[in-house]
Amino acid sequence: MKGLEKLGIAELNSMQQEAYDAILRTQNDVLILSPTGSGKTLAYLLPLVELIDANNDNVQALVVVPGRELSLQSDRVLRQMGCGVRSQACYGGRTAMEEHKVLKQNRPQIVFGTPGRINDHLEKGNIDANNIKYLVIDEFDKCLEMGFQNEMSKLIATLPALRRRVLLSATEAEQIPRFVEMKKTQRLDYLDDEQEVSERVEVYEVKSPQKDKLDTLSLLLKNIGEQQSVVFLNYRDSVERVDQYLRQQGFVTSAFHGGLDQRQREDALYKFSNGSSTVLVSTDLASRGLDIPNLENVIHYHLPVNEEALIHRVGRTARWQASGRTFFIVGPEEKIMVEGIDAEPFELNAVSVLPKPIMGTIYIGKGKKDKISKGDIAGFLCKVGGLSSQDIGRIDVTDRYAYVAVRREVINSMLKNVSGQKIKGLKTVVEPVR
Repeated sequence: MKGLEKLGIAELNSMQQEAYDAILRTQNDVLILSPTGSGKTLAYLLPLVELIDANNDNVQALVVVPGRELSLQSDRVLRQMGCGVRSQACYGGRTAMEEHKVLKQNRPQIVFGTPGRINDHLEKGNIDANNIKYLVIDEFDKCLEMGFQNEMSKLIATLPALRRRVLLSATEAEQIPRFVEMKKTQRLDYLDDEQEVSERVEVYEVKSPQKDKLDTLSLLLKNIGEQQSVVFLNYRDSVERVDQYLRQQGFVTSAFHGGLDQRQREDALYKFSNGSSTVLVSTDLASRGLDIPNLENVIHYHLPVNEEALIHRVGRTARWQASGRTFFIVGPEEKIMVEGIDAEPFELNAVSVLPKPIMGTIYIGKGKKDKISKGDIAGFLCKVGGLSSQDIGRIDVTDRYAYVAVRREVINSMLKNVSGQKIKGLKTVVEPVR
């Protein structure tokens, strides 16, 4: 209950409660099928932290995920719960040696990671397989879709003490692969109880008079105003083109796709999640595993390639009990071909005012491993940077760096004030995230 309070959650939904009981009160393996946005991360984390032996410093549970963003987000949720269980996210994009050092320092009891990177640590002995009793595969359908069968099969085969398996998916599971070795499986299926697109999501069709939809998108975003929106496209180069166009028009955006390096992707997500950009332009990479609080609008610049892609895209809004909107921008020769979608026409008004976020984001090149806390950063920005507490928004501190939301109109003066200055006696980089 304390963990839920820290997350601002009053009570569990029916899926989470049933998952909690199945994982904690039985010895069964558990398969959870539940729609995007229904809170599956908490569904397995809450009982898992109770199963972990807090007096044992070894890794006792592995959570396998398809990508780095979901590993980081899941790790962040557990840390926010403040339940006393140590964790670490492991993923590609940085050296295994660097992660090994952090593993030795943190002594995590739960590791969130991608299949290849976890296998790497198991092979090198950086993670002791002999104490791992619990295996969670989150978005296992996506793991299979991305071709991780061999990596997951190899991983499971190296866990001699494995007792329990928990699999989670937002889409129907046709068949559980044999290598998972599920035993006495308890299936929790909440997919049939939900509309494919939640009733809390209003669905609109926006007509584009030209095949090139850039002008229509720009006008739609002006009609939406200051609300946050994700614009989905099917190709990386299209994301770059649309993002560049919107920036030239004066919008404050974040671009997100698999071709960006780790720092660029994290910059984009932090800017968007802390409200210092109003538009996230992305491939379907952002349609899974990202929990963006209070996202009001999902825009399909390119129509989704299939029904499953639509479900995951729209699942970014109306999470938990919130409401949201989704817009299909339809060109002259296009039609919404997804069965069951009843879209109302959305008329665009002539609007000239651009939505501008109040906050911007700055990057600070020191973090927890440098003994830097949120309080240290806030004090540094106020005492040295000349800011007031009202100028500072959300502060996110990772192991090696931090992101801070700062009121946009005072960023330049603050940067001048802190140039060449030290935080807790340490020289560091302080720069705006563009």
